[in-house]
Order: sequence, then C-alpha cells, then structure tokens
Amino acid sequence: RPSRRREAYLSATYAELPHAMEKTEAKKPTPASPLFSFSNPSASFGFGFGAAPGPPPPPLPPAVEVLLSEESPVAAGNLEPVVVDDSLSIYKGRVNTSDVFGVKNSDLVPGKYEGGLKLWEGSLDLVKTLNSDIKDDRLLMEGKHVLELGCGHGLPGIYAGLKGAGLVHFQDFNAEVLRCLTIPNVKANLLKKSSQGTSTSRSIGFYAGDWSEIDKLLLCGDAVQDKITNLRTENEGYRGYDIILMAETVYALDSLPSLYRLVKKVNIRDLPLLFFLPLL
Repeated sequence: RPSRRREAYLSATYAELPHAMEKTEAKKPTPASPLFSFSNPSASFGFGFGAAPGPPPPPLPPAVEVLLSEESPVAAGNLEPVVVDDSLSIYKGRVNTSDVFGVKNSDLVPGKYEGGLKLWEGSLDLVKTLNSDIKDDRLLMEGKHVLELGCGHGLPGIYAGLKGAGLVHFQDFNAEVLRCLTIPNVKANLLKKSSQGTSTSRSIGFYAGDWSEIDKLLLCGDAVQDKITNLRTENEGYRGYDIILMAETVYALDSLPSLYRLVKKVNIRDLPLLFFLPLL
C-alpha cells in the first residue's frame, strides 16, 4: 500500500479534481488526439486524458543554510520521548502546522509545505532498522559522513549522531521545519549528550531547499560546519557522504529525477553509497 505521506499527497491532489473536471466537461475532445501523451508535463496527470492544465506550481524557496542559532522557540517545552530500545530514547518536539505555516488540518501542501512537521512512521522504522543493524554488527556508524534528506524531525540523523557519525547534514524543503523542529530536536539530543561527555557527531549542518537546488550548499557545507565541538581542521576537504538516509520522502514520482541528480552531484568521489530507505 502507499506510504501515509504519499496518501496525504494524493488526497491533496484529488481535492482539486472536481474543479478540473468541470473545466474538462465544458470542452469537446479532439478526435485526432492520441490516447496517451507524455510531451506536456504541465497537464493534469500527464497522460492525455483531456484534463485542463492546473495552475503553475509556486516558485521554489531559495536554498539556504540554516544556522544552529536560528532555532525558533515554537517547540520549546514540548519534548516527548521516542523509545528506540530499552537503553535509548530520542526526544522530539511537537509543533502545530497552523502555528508555523497557517495551514490547518493538513499533513501536506505540495510546493508550500512538504509535511516536515509530522512524524511519519517510516522515520521510526528507519531508526529501528539502523539500531538493529548496528547491534548485529551489520553497520558501523562511527566516523561516517551522513546526509538525511527530507529530514523533518531528523530522528534518523540524530540517531546517527548518537552512534558517533563524524558528520551529519539535515536537509528539508522548508527552512521553517529546520528552525522550529529539527534544530530543537538536535539540541535536545546531541548537544545534551555532548555536554555530558558522550561522543556525538563533531559536525552538524542544516540545509533548506528543493533537491534541484540544494547541491551547491551541501558541496561547500564543510566550510562552516564547526557548530558543536570545534574539532574540524582547516585542511580537511570535502569527502562526500558515506550514508544517505531517507524515510517516506519520495511521495511524487516526478521528484525522482531531482533526487537522482542530487545524489550524483554530492557523491563527488563516485563511490558506492549506503542508502537506508524502509519499505513503504
């Protein structure tokens, strides 16, 4: 069955169908039109069923780095534990979508809000998968460079940091999600552990924007990465990522080309990457 995030996307898309159908019924089909057409990606569905083109998509937000100091107080005091196993819990915030985006009763608004404030169950499944693989010696996280795409709460990336990843980058479509949720979650878990003397990731970065435009920020992200432990040396260059984490991130097939191009661009060493995507 589709993931819950894809179901939310389909629900938001189908909500606009009656209006499109009214426009379609007002037009007579052209007999010479082919049954299928893939040449007009802006048409509804893209399969040539005669549906009127929808409104143009909203402009993409600019790709930006979000600093650790840009934390929003929205999630303050709303931490709750997520139990990973008997010895580990990860703390997460809870943020109301209407408080941040002015959107009520919606998990997803394509092009505006990509669902990052909701804790999707695939994220929890991914954390448990990582935990199981590390316990069974199938995965070593220590010192690895990790990128979490479409991070939202950032629980998988936080888990990687708790297990000693050398670098963790968090990426989300919306900068507001990073400020209001991801950064507070990272501070509640990784900074707390660091202050207690526990080993955590030495470099952490937060990046907002669409996959089609975020690669340049990720490629130069090491230049301003020293935000937690100040252990990075000036002569240490960018080495790319060893592990890329994603959980219920791809819900629309037309986003796959951008994802593919992003992965190719940030993998500058052209080495095999380890992906973790729980089955959805």
